[in-house]
Amino acid sequence: MVFGGDCIGKIEGKNVFVPAAVPGEKLEVEITREQRDYSTARIVRVLEPSAHRVLPFCPLYGRCGGCNMQHIDAAYQQELRAAILREAFEREGLTVPEIVCVAGSPTGYRTRFQFHSGGLMERQSNNIIQLSACPCASAEINKYLAEVPPAERPEGRVHVFGSSRISSIPEGYDKIVIAEEQRRQAPRQEKQRPASTPGGRRLPKMKRIKPRFEGTTAIPANLCTISLAGKSVTFDVQGFFQSNLDVLEQAVPLVCEGLHGTNVLDMYAGAGTFSVFLADCFKNICMVEHNRDALVYAEQNLAGTVHESFGLSGETWTKYHAESYLKRHGGFDAVVIDPPRSGMEKAVCQWLCQSQIPAIRSLSCDPATHARDAKFLVRAGYRLQKLFLLDFYPQTCHIESLAWFSR
Repeated sequence: MVFGGDCIGKIEGKNVFVPAAVPGEKLEVEITREQRDYSTARIVRVLEPSAHRVLPFCPLYGRCGGCNMQHIDAAYQQELRAAILREAFEREGLTVPEIVCVAGSPTGYRTRFQFHSGGLMERQSNNIIQLSACPCASAEINKYLAEVPPAERPEGRVHVFGSSRISSIPEGYDKIVIAEEQRRQAPRQEKQRPASTPGGRRLPKMKRIKPRFEGTTAIPANLCTISLAGKSVTFDVQGFFQSNLDVLEQAVPLVCEGLHGTNVLDMYAGAGTFSVFLADCFKNICMVEHNRDALVYAEQNLAGTVHESFGLSGETWTKYHAESYLKRHGGFDAVVIDPPRSGMEKAVCQWLCQSQIPAIRSLSCDPATHARDAKFLVRAGYRLQKLFLLDFYPQTCHIESLAWFSR
């Protein structure tokens, strides 16, 4: 199995990608697409099934665009995802320690959905599948699906978050937040300043200073506060937040374990989820996050702590703000970095490699870019100390990981 969930076989030496297969099986397949270097195929008949092949438990499996590993037993799924993660790191020439899997329930875990006119998108199609239940959804979301007919659900793309952990909704009410997408208002047109006075004297040009968080949108109806490992974390349901809270609660102490000191950098901080916990271990928190909407919530979550936040890209922060921050506060004792799927920005990776910061905790939702960034850190003198598979999305090929680096 390779990243993405397909299995690879060979026909006359040419790689053939086969969805819905299990490693070790003997299959009769039909080629559906020929490329110069590879082919794709569909299974016609399973001749010798794997001992790990099981019947999918969802009637929509194969049509719905969500799950793609329900045909494999849950324990073996974890082994496969760990193997794919290991292979990505070894492909970069790295020595990989034993991978520890951090997991929760294989069903009923998902608290966050994007519904399209009340349903889910069909696989490789723009068609919408209406549903009254999802085996992977939380009980709160399934209650909504069961009680609200598709015709009464909001039109368009709708972000839904449902969990018993929501503390911003009083007990006795449905613990679910439904956020319809809002269109941003057009930027306000400012009056043009005259170039000269009525007497003809030319006025000097003035540089307009933008407020630090200009352009952010905080919509009260979309606000959600959850209880996580004994702390409150607030975020916007329309923004990104992890959908498997049980695994997130296990991951938080692994991110923070053994870290302490004066200064910590939370790069790509999002709504400040990790900073909320890092504040117990460090005197000063520095958060960098280009999404200023998320940073508004990070400011709320870090209220009452000593922190400084920058609504900037990581590249901009390293080029124009890192040096002045270090002069004011001293060096960082640790970094927690959780970049987007594309991995660390090149300037951020280079800055980290030169930083001499003793401890780096690196999270990623893409094993290939995580391994690539890890390679540069190891070349710069860091040691890959531990590697975790954070199994946030059972029944899918999605892989998230946490790596500990030390000097």
